[in-house]
Amino acid sequence: MQLDKQTIDSVLRNLNIQELNEMQLAALEATAAEDDIILLSATGSGKTLAFLLPILGRLDRDKKGTQALIIVPSRELAQQIEQVFRTMGTGYKITACYGGHLRQTEENNLKEAPAVIVGTPGRLCDHIRRENIMLPTITTLVLDEYDKTLEFGFEAEMSFAISSLPSVEKRILTSATEAVELLEFIGLKSPVQLNFLSDDAVSEEKLAVQTVASPDRDKSDTLFKLICFLGNRPTIVFCNHRDSVERTSDILSDNRILNTYYHGGMEQQQRDSALAKFRNGTVNVLVTTDLAARGLDIPGIRYIVHYHLPLSEDSYTHRNGRTARMDATGTVILILSPDEHLPEYVVGEPKAITLPDDLQTPEAPKWITLFIAAGKKDKVNKVDIVGFLGHKGELKKEDIGLIEVKDFFSFVAIRKSKATHTLHLIKNERIKNKNVMIAVAK
Repeated sequence: MQLDKQTIDSVLRNLNIQELNEMQLAALEATAAEDDIILLSATGSGKTLAFLLPILGRLDRDKKGTQALIIVPSRELAQQIEQVFRTMGTGYKITACYGGHLRQTEENNLKEAPAVIVGTPGRLCDHIRRENIMLPTITTLVLDEYDKTLEFGFEAEMSFAISSLPSVEKRILTSATEAVELLEFIGLKSPVQLNFLSDDAVSEEKLAVQTVASPDRDKSDTLFKLICFLGNRPTIVFCNHRDSVERTSDILSDNRILNTYYHGGMEQQQRDSALAKFRNGTVNVLVTTDLAARGLDIPGIRYIVHYHLPLSEDSYTHRNGRTARMDATGTVILILSPDEHLPEYVVGEPKAITLPDDLQTPEAPKWITLFIAAGKKDKVNKVDIVGFLGHKGELKKEDIGLIEVKDFFSFVAIRKSKATHTLHLIKNERIKNKNVMIAVAK
């Protein structure tokens, strides 16, 4: 089944997108005519919608059971795809399965089989072995960021999951890298390749590359001055190791730079909290490992700072892909210590930044994030939270920012100037007739 224009227009309105880009249109056309598609396109070019629309076109409301399976390399990407699909407003159920998420919750979600499942290889294999997923009805398989899934060492899990699917008719494989090995267990037969890598590469007009020299091997003082120089703009700082992430974040905090950090050693709730605070503007600086280089779609990121030089060209490319997404512009800055040189893969001659001496700490963001210990499984939604904060917390709509509702907890940005008064007003109030812990998010 091919999607009609009315359905596509409805999806685009819900996603606040004006029109499909060339790559997405080509993917729609190809998937309507071919069984197996390989879609190569740069990070940030809109690959998620390029496979979700074809999936939507193949879903049948009269069929029971799961009809499409999407395998991804990371929990963050699974969450992102789940959120995009929900926002599309299709009326179909989607469930995300990934490590760090309560398996019991997922098992409950899978009892009434969702039309679409998105998940990481290990957790999907676990559900398959426990017979929690209705396998015979799955006819569409998507391997999103397939190259990264291989890089993370999930070959055996992918092989098991795919070999467990007896009825797959259509396969869609996406990658941001052309040099990717197509393993036999995927089952591709005469696949059609759509290569938009060269067309979608970030142009010099969209992405500026700059350098800044650190006088010492320890770059922390230079990073602090650089952030003061850049001002209060959304910035991701990439480090190569988890301990470096936390150390760098602490140094910035000690220098009164509000920031949060994010890496794979954190509990899921901590990771969700960090990303929520960065998305909603509670903090404008995110210090992270390469975990954030793939799968995170956060609009409006202005600067990418390579505190540590990337370990590979691929890492450099995907870090940079967090900015200058779609039609936006962005700036990449590499901090070089005295014994470091510009990597060969950096094209051209980046502009060198000279940091002035008279720098001031950027003004702190005007938002703060509240943690609410209730979510979807408690039947709490965004409308409930807005109503609660407006009625009980005396907040106006303009005092409430971005709201994110997870399964068992939620995050909401509110204006910092109103926080103390609002927390005092709501400390003994109930949401949906339940006593719920509400506090400033850690």
